[in-house]
Amino acid sequence: MKVILSSDHAGFAYKTILAEMLSEEGYSIHDLGAHVEMPVDDYPDYAAKVAIALQNKEGERGILICGSAVGVSVAANKFKGIRAAVCHDTYSAHQSVEHDNANVLCIGQRVVGIALAEDIIRAFLNAKFSEDPRHQRRLAKIAAIEDVNMKG
Repeated sequence: MKVILSSDHAGFAYKTILAEMLSEEGYSIHDLGAHVEMPVDDYPDYAAKVAIALQNKEGERGILICGSAVGVSVAANKFKGIRAAVCHDTYSAHQSVEHDNANVLCIGQRVVGIALAEDIIRAFLNAKFSEDPRHQRRLAKIAAIEDVNMKG
């Protein structure tokens, strides 16, 4: 699986560690930065990079890391077809994919420890969308909302 990974300065340390972990576990990583820790960078820029890369089918899932995970989630969810979930536990991580077909995981470096972040990522990447009719129906409603309210 090709994973698109990005962070701002507040997630930079985790991004570096997690990229190495993912590579060691056999994932192909597309690292969109930050490539140096710059306190003046802005999280919406990195969220947009991941969202656009997913829209362009440059990877199957994305991971965004900032201080709380909230900012990158808000920014990424502005893009059509992006379902970015803030997950700070393994249950939410796998359930967001199984029920909601989330394609971006958002983690807060200031919220969870690195060992838990690794477990959350594994749960997210190993999960599969259930294809259950009720989940498909709900996703269709979300897509309809996007069609009315978002421009691609």
